[in-house]
Amino acid sequence: MSSPDTKTRLATLLQDAVNRAFPGQEAAIELVRPKSAEHGDFATNVALQLARRVGRKPRDAAQAIVEALGSPSEISKVEIAGPGFINLTLSTASRFAIVPRIHREGAAFGRSDAGGGRRIMVEFVSANPTGPLHVGHGRQAALGDVVSSLFEWQGWKVTREFYYNDAGNQIANLALSVQARIRQARGEAVEMPKDGYHGEYIRDIAREYVEANPDDASGSDLDRVRRHAVAYLRNEQDIDLRAFGVNFDSYFLESSLYTDGKVDEAVRLLKDGGHTYESEGALWLRTTDFGDDKDRVMRKSDGTYTYFVPDVAYHLDKYRRGFAHVVNVQGSDHHSTVSRVRAGLQALNLGIPAGYPDYALHKMVKVVRGGEEVKMSKRAGDYVTVRDLVDEVGRDAVRYFFLMRTMETELVFDIELAKSQSDENPVYYVQYAHARLCAVLREWGGDEKTLAGADLSLLASPHEAALAGTLAEFPALLARAAAEHAPHLVTYFLHDDVAARLHTYYNAERFLVDDEKLKRARLALVSATRQVLANGLAVLGVSAPERM
Repeated sequence: MSSPDTKTRLATLLQDAVNRAFPGQEAAIELVRPKSAEHGDFATNVALQLARRVGRKPRDAAQAIVEALGSPSEISKVEIAGPGFINLTLSTASRFAIVPRIHREGAAFGRSDAGGGRRIMVEFVSANPTGPLHVGHGRQAALGDVVSSLFEWQGWKVTREFYYNDAGNQIANLALSVQARIRQARGEAVEMPKDGYHGEYIRDIAREYVEANPDDASGSDLDRVRRHAVAYLRNEQDIDLRAFGVNFDSYFLESSLYTDGKVDEAVRLLKDGGHTYESEGALWLRTTDFGDDKDRVMRKSDGTYTYFVPDVAYHLDKYRRGFAHVVNVQGSDHHSTVSRVRAGLQALNLGIPAGYPDYALHKMVKVVRGGEEVKMSKRAGDYVTVRDLVDEVGRDAVRYFFLMRTMETELVFDIELAKSQSDENPVYYVQYAHARLCAVLREWGGDEKTLAGADLSLLASPHEAALAGTLAEFPALLARAAAEHAPHLVTYFLHDDVAARLHTYYNAERFLVDDEKLKRARLALVSATRQVLANGLAVLGVSAPERM
């Protein structure tokens, strides 16, 4: 999609130098940013990797590579440091080459065609339609949506899918709960079912059911009550998700696996595969043949299937729909399902890859206000909903906060921090950086397109070099975040690298100086930084305000 970046070009130059210095030797060229600017722009340990193989001391191997490297135009200085590290300082032209590239590519900077248009499904949220979406669902919605976005930025054709668990005991208890509220509203002395749902929303569903079904004012038709309740809550969840900026391409009903015979077909295939057996009146799958710690029951003695059987049928359906690549974003409480589903798919003997599907598991969310945990919602009764948070602190803050920790970390959502307009608030800090640059460009009043031709050789401040180097990392950062299913890397980059360096630069230098050429050079860097902030926030589904 674009020309190789400076880092890639340096890696190629070093690889060629290694080949000249030590013919036939293969080495992985890893370039890292030194902690101190005094040590150059990049450093590599390639000489330490090769030293033993080529029978040289590391510093001698480094010297041979440096001599073979010569004096390419991209590099102004090469030094050998410590036990044999090679430090590289870029030429001014090479260091700031990223700025005109950003101007050329604009909103597409950071995009790649590495995915080649291949299809991938990201399944996420997949909540039972038994109540409003809680904050755990919200974190998963943000994570799944941005994992999808990251793949799109890498050139994949992404399908976002929501799997509705509209079958089983929880749905039955939902219907019984609504039926009980209908009868209580009629004055009947009816108790709620043992495992019923007690949120205020159940009364709303009951009231709407009676209005829509006057011929069954007592809720006697439990199947009709169930269908109405599921439809009501599916619509409510869709409203929640749209308010959160999350849209799905497809929805899949668990119930369809039964009505379409897909569960029965999966069971038949598993039996035909020779990995099932009968014991104690139940049908078992020998999942230990595929690395599981113990065999699993498929069909219980009462004739009902355990939950992982429809999961196997569902993922077989995904595979047959042409999704050779699938990522399931789920809560860490689903950890035990990973090996079972994969074992079940292997036992089908259909050639499905052993690691299919891929999983990204996240921990839950704890909401705090004033240091105290918030556990209740007026709407849901016993948990905080996504809509509660969005209504109170806004979509941007909720999305950003849900994304800014690794999936493996429990997230503490501080309501007061999310609402604050201070540097302590991470999303405010990043958005303010963007708005600050927009203000500079407005004050200048010129056409940003004209900045592409600025003379960047005039940029001499170490803050400018550091900022340009950071901007250059953006495409590789997105590629890594996609590969690792790690949206938090984008939030770290925008906050700790781009915004932090920008604010430091802003406080150290004037942009609108009298020297016209220097002013245009600095504004070119400002404009490029604004673009990277906007692109990064777009990946996260967070707005990039021009005024704050």
